[in-house]
Amino acid sequence: MTTAATSPHCMNTYGRLPVALSHGRGLRVWDTEGKSYLDALAGIAVNTLGHAHPKLTPALQDQVGKMMHSCNYYHIPLQEALAAKLVELSGMTNAFFCNSGLEANEAALKLARKFGHLKGIENPEIVVYEKAFHGRSLATLAATGNDKIKEGFGPMMEGYIRVPVNNIEALKQATEGNPNVVAVFFETIQGEGGVTPMRADYLQQVRQLCDARDWLLMIDEVQCGMGRTGKWFAHQWAGIVPDVMPLAKGLGSGVPIGAVVAGPKAAHIFQPGNHGTTFGGNPLSMRAGVETIRIMEEDKLLDNVAKVGAHLHAALHRELDHVQGVKEIRGLGLMIGIDLDRSCGALMQRALDAGLLLSVTADSVVRLVPPLIITEAEADEVVRILVPLIKTFLAETP
Repeated sequence: MTTAATSPHCMNTYGRLPVALSHGRGLRVWDTEGKSYLDALAGIAVNTLGHAHPKLTPALQDQVGKMMHSCNYYHIPLQEALAAKLVELSGMTNAFFCNSGLEANEAALKLARKFGHLKGIENPEIVVYEKAFHGRSLATLAATGNDKIKEGFGPMMEGYIRVPVNNIEALKQATEGNPNVVAVFFETIQGEGGVTPMRADYLQQVRQLCDARDWLLMIDEVQCGMGRTGKWFAHQWAGIVPDVMPLAKGLGSGVPIGAVVAGPKAAHIFQPGNHGTTFGGNPLSMRAGVETIRIMEEDKLLDNVAKVGAHLHAALHRELDHVQGVKEIRGLGLMIGIDLDRSCGALMQRALDAGLLLSVTADSVVRLVPPLIITEAEADEVVRILVPLIKTFLAETP
């Protein structure tokens, strides 16, 4: 079998595992050799509805038969439909559509800078966080907190102030007396940073600080949004509403899509000519977003996330809480990180061999982000496969 890992024609940008997936149904996927796997990764929190969903697939086939792309010279009714739904779910006011989480975050950063310039601030500065991940463009890379992935791409774009998570005093001290601050930008739950949640009280404190100082509160919900925690957006657990909210990943259930949802403070910053995209908001991706939300509502997937997420968390705690080498089990709903006291990248291959797809993030955190259609029985299967792998790995690895 020739896989992308051995192909001489693909640029060497990924440390790929030696497998090529062929097809899937629900939470089950098969490789080109016919071996099956349980998918607890969902393409890194993308395949909200699993694989070949019986309601989504015919809707996308219908749209492909009508129109896949229309440029933004013209009105696109599905854009308005998806924007209206996102506004309804978020309590915000309007949306801009693009193609990925990186693009959504890039647009958010441009919004913040434009917001500052409109207030007469020549050198706007944005507060970002340690261990954050917002993308790999030059602007989002500079906002990201991982020094390793920045190597070789300097000098980094200026205009960022970096602070630790969940420390309101550190945020206040880092910005005290600085008239150039225009926004605070963070993930409600850091995904690539190790599945690290922001506390609800901290989110409320930052919202209050942004209101008091006339800053934009910008919350990156690219990975933790779209129902993954049991609410539509993870920050809703704290009862707050941001001014700017980038989305992507799970919004299209596998079709590339990005969005920036804005509240009143940011809704009218961009004007024609300030920002744009060729592919963003195309009819196929918009149909994917509309249908994903419709199916999530019809099938009560937020309730499923809460129920199965609690079941999975309880099972993992029961099996791993007293295992030496397991530091913490973190997360919310179906976004779970199992933090070990050592590097554990080898677990990706071991899990693959055992028929389970997962990832390791922040070097030592096993990340589970399965499709939101997962059942309790499938959650139990994840635990049955994963727990022995972790215990054996910890026993064998110093």
